[in-house]
Amino acid sequence: MPHPLAGQLAPVDQLIDVAALQRAYYERQPDVGDPQQLVAFGTSGHRGSPNDGSFTEAHILATTQAICEYRRQRGIDGPLFLGKDTHAVSGPAQRTALEVLAAHGVETLLQRDDGVTPTPAISRAILVYNRGRRDHLADGIVVTPSHNPPADGGFKYNPPNGGPADSDVTSWIQERANAHLRAGNADVARLPYVRALRAATTHLEDFVVPYVEDLAQAIDVEAIRAARLTIGVDPLGGTSGRYWQVIADLHGLDVVVTNPAIDPTFRFMTLDHDGKIRMDCSSPAAMATLVKLRDRFDLAVGNDPDADRHGIVTRTGGLMNPNHYLAVAIRYLLTHRAQWPSAAAVGKTLVSSAMIDRVVAGLGRTLAEVPVGFKWFVAGLLDSSYCFGGEESAGGSFLRRDGTVWTTDKDGILLDLLAAEITAATGRDPSRHYEELTATYGTPRYTRIDAPATPAQKAALAALAPESITADTLAGEPIVAKLTRAPANGAPIGGIKVVAASGWFAARPSGTEHIYKLYAESFRDEAHLARIVEEAQRIIARTLAAA
Repeated sequence: MPHPLAGQLAPVDQLIDVAALQRAYYERQPDVGDPQQLVAFGTSGHRGSPNDGSFTEAHILATTQAICEYRRQRGIDGPLFLGKDTHAVSGPAQRTALEVLAAHGVETLLQRDDGVTPTPAISRAILVYNRGRRDHLADGIVVTPSHNPPADGGFKYNPPNGGPADSDVTSWIQERANAHLRAGNADVARLPYVRALRAATTHLEDFVVPYVEDLAQAIDVEAIRAARLTIGVDPLGGTSGRYWQVIADLHGLDVVVTNPAIDPTFRFMTLDHDGKIRMDCSSPAAMATLVKLRDRFDLAVGNDPDADRHGIVTRTGGLMNPNHYLAVAIRYLLTHRAQWPSAAAVGKTLVSSAMIDRVVAGLGRTLAEVPVGFKWFVAGLLDSSYCFGGEESAGGSFLRRDGTVWTTDKDGILLDLLAAEITAATGRDPSRHYEELTATYGTPRYTRIDAPATPAQKAALAALAPESITADTLAGEPIVAKLTRAPANGAPIGGIKVVAASGWFAARPSGTEHIYKLYAESFRDEAHLARIVEEAQRIIARTLAAA
């Protein structure tokens, strides 16, 4: 059941004490004997909070030192693009990182005027710099916990391919960082911040205008301008606010930023489904303020703090489910990008809706189903063998209009603007397009459930083999696939996916919490979905009981 305050503004006593949180960032020393307080790179870098000793200056010193060592080992000696979002400890962590980078003589580029930078702007900047180069390549760091609550911090590394670092990279960095932590960071090189900021290797530049100008190479902004759409935008207190203002100015679009405030307490946010402040632009509760304004605009959109996620709000349908919008976006792009290579595949994570499968098959194109994590799309987007990469958690990116790479990380601004292009070019908003898809392919019902799991149970779930599932039917239909590896690349999915003709379920352990995640979908009705979930929980329970 949703929290009783979901969709309402947070009580004052729930807001963070910014000064106390930042003090804890600098003063608290992690307990290296506690695994929860070590550096741990999940699917989107290291995340934690000063309040529980999992995101402190010590962590950032150790991790940045490890990144410098990784760069040296791999011969990466071009500039490093360093961005941050608007969370309370992102600024302090960026300063810490710069102290280490400057001490190592790393050419570091930051947004001028102490500005904030979306994740996709860093990805694009890396790729633009590296275009045509074989050596002296650039890479980047983004200081962000994405949509996580205000007390959290995050730190992620993007190598020269511009996307999220693969597990072989993050494992190396994580191991070295924890070695430094255990040694009290005795071997970490750093300069005082003032010296680091004034170092000859530190460069303050503008990332905003180059990104915004380049958007016309990926989006038909002329169509949006000609249609005279009114677009409402809620940046949810994040990095995209300034970008949307420049988008309006440079491209002549009618954009209204409904909430330009930046406040690290995020006091303007409505509480998420569980009663927490979480800047999730795919959550109806977190997006309640913008949804209420939908009748004022032809289209309304939102982003999370680092702008790698999209939220699409239409007059006709309200906040779209991310799965629904991805299916619409894919059909539109495959029929409106004549210069894209016809052999390029559409990438989706294996827990995204099977509506995508049906749309791609209906257009005679190739589907590439990969494990959870945007890193699995990086190589394909980079060489244009994937024209699109999308995941059910409202993340996606796609090629430029000429069929070359745009970003290899998620780009929420791009996906928001695509919704405006779809509306302008077709005269129908994305919700109307989704209605057309359901008339053709059926109406899916989708759910995700989090359930408790011990570390041993999570390990057992991650190690499942297909033959561990002895059932031969799912909700009355023959099982056609039992997957523990992704069809597109054979990579382990860290769990199991079971597929029948009219529905499927997938279960995988969380990388950061003591839970497992159960995803399920039915193309029949809610009763069929409930039956899939019930049978899936029974199957998983037998597995966990044996652990």
